[in-house]
Amino acid sequence: MAPHADPAPNPHASAAEVDAAWSDPKLANVLYHDWEAETYDDKWSISYDERCVSYALDVFRAAAGTEGWPYPTAMELGSGTGFFLLNLMQGGVIKRGSVTDLSPGMVQAALRNAEQLGLDVSGKVADAEGIPYPDDSFDLVVGHAVLHHIPDVSAAFREVLRVLKPGGRFVFGGEPTKIGDRYARKLGQLTWWLTTNITKLPGLGSWRRPQSELDSSSRAAALEAVVDLHTFDPGQLERMALRAGAVDVRAVTDEFSAALLGWPVRTFEAAVPPDKLGLRWKLFAYHAWLRLSDVDRKLLAKVLPRELFYNVMISGTKPHPPVELSGG
Repeated sequence: MAPHADPAPNPHASAAEVDAAWSDPKLANVLYHDWEAETYDDKWSISYDERCVSYALDVFRAAAGTEGWPYPTAMELGSGTGFFLLNLMQGGVIKRGSVTDLSPGMVQAALRNAEQLGLDVSGKVADAEGIPYPDDSFDLVVGHAVLHHIPDVSAAFREVLRVLKPGGRFVFGGEPTKIGDRYARKLGQLTWWLTTNITKLPGLGSWRRPQSELDSSSRAAALEAVVDLHTFDPGQLERMALRAGAVDVRAVTDEFSAALLGWPVRTFEAAVPPDKLGLRWKLFAYHAWLRLSDVDRKLLAKVLPRELFYNVMISGTKPHPPVELSGG
């Protein structure tokens, strides 16, 4: 029997497909992410250099520490363009990787990025609620900003534990908290409204993107309401993982002041022509975010409830099977 072939990307969905996606979150995720695959890294300022390698390592260390490095095999669930896995591989956390995503376009983009970086990575189009790998396949499963897209997160946790080897670890980061998502969205909406209206003023037209691009971004934002299915309370996320059978489960949060800056900055960047924002802007935004992240970790995390922070990260392990004692 010939091996199963992954479906082809569909970056130009028909009107009928888009209409159907409003009531089908999985179809919405495929269409939205196939459409975004070729521009996703630019949109979210994703890179595969020291900047994002350091970020990925910081997230992983905060969630799971450094024990067990390097993991021989790892899979990224909902990999997108491969941001988390590929940067962890470059940082020495993982030797050999696999990318999975519901979007064929994202799997292709991730594999292309891996090839350009010279990394040993394979990939499959995959549903997180039915991962197409055998039991006990991986030493590590990772994901970044994926759990909130999955309709049945509990089923995904059970699948993650199934494909992990006994003693294997999972690490998920970049998930929105309930409170954090609320203020981040409000800040983004306010920044978008201010920027798109101020740039209508005389003399500021060159700072305004073409209306077709603004309309396209607005439609994408509307579809995000379909693909972004969940926000999480850290304790709730821990209980879900424990009920799925994980052990050593721990959720931690980060980004409070960094999120208060980051969301307006990202929204502003999406609303103005990219050639208006040069290297000095990028360095300002990056270093300001770094400084505020440091404040969050070293100061605010010690005095504020974890529920107030924007990002939640969770880690846990698959238990070893009980040892059967022979009768005497």
